[in-house]
Amino acid sequence: MVCGAVPPMGRSGKARMRLSLAAYSFRDQFKDAAVMDFPKFIDYCAEQGCDGAELTSYYFPQDVSDEMLLAVRRHAFLRGVSVTGTAVGNSFALPEGPELEEEKAQVKRWIDRAAVLGAPHIRVFAGSAKGIDEAGARRQVIKALEEVGDYAASKGVWLGVENHGGVVATPEGLLEIVKAVQSRAVGINLDTGNFHGADPYEELARCAPWAVNVQVKVEVRRAGAKAAEPADLKRVAGILRSSGYQGWVVLEYESKEDPFVAVPEHLKALREALA
Repeated sequence: MVCGAVPPMGRSGKARMRLSLAAYSFRDQFKDAAVMDFPKFIDYCAEQGCDGAELTSYYFPQDVSDEMLLAVRRHAFLRGVSVTGTAVGNSFALPEGPELEEEKAQVKRWIDRAAVLGAPHIRVFAGSAKGIDEAGARRQVIKALEEVGDYAASKGVWLGVENHGGVVATPEGLLEIVKAVQSRAVGINLDTGNFHGADPYEELARCAPWAVNVQVKVEVRRAGAKAAEPADLKRVAGILRSSGYQGWVVLEYESKEDPFVAVPEHLKALREALA
């Protein structure tokens, strides 16, 4: 591999964005298969006019079979819904040892499953330093991302590192890691609600050129603020356009209102912002 800072994605042409919905938006409903499962979720996405569906790994059985993954893929195809990705919970900010090896193995298992599912992208975490200092944790994250990134590339899958606290809580921390990872299958899963500086929008803009997937939250929280504020979706869309982003924009609803009530309105607002 060639060493040096990895440049932005280098897309050609104008920004082009398509709308998807994250299964995590219905995390409570997935607890009861009679209320929500993946076929029902895909049907919901189709009914709401979403081009895509992000099928969060948490709601598959731990020992999910290829047959089940292929059945879900078939259902999505027949409903005209693209499987835009999945998401795993992992941490690479660990010292060498069995725990880190299992974390990498878990991500590789889901790379294999994503390939079967037809999902081009997996949201991954970096993690918070555990049993190791911060600088060491960053080195471990970079090393692990290079390993799993090479594996992902061999399967035609992208990995997006989410700005999700820990060693990637700030844009500086996230960019330091992503620029250092020598893999063209690794970029940023840009979560619009996970930066909490004085100006979260400026922080998003700094990271957007490295985005391979975008998850949109309907709220942002600034440093020192007592409460979250509604996200300016038009401003978010403008940031993505200015960066030349081309790809999926995934609504990930986490607020308190019933998603069956709230999600349609937020999809409408996001669709208008992206138009």
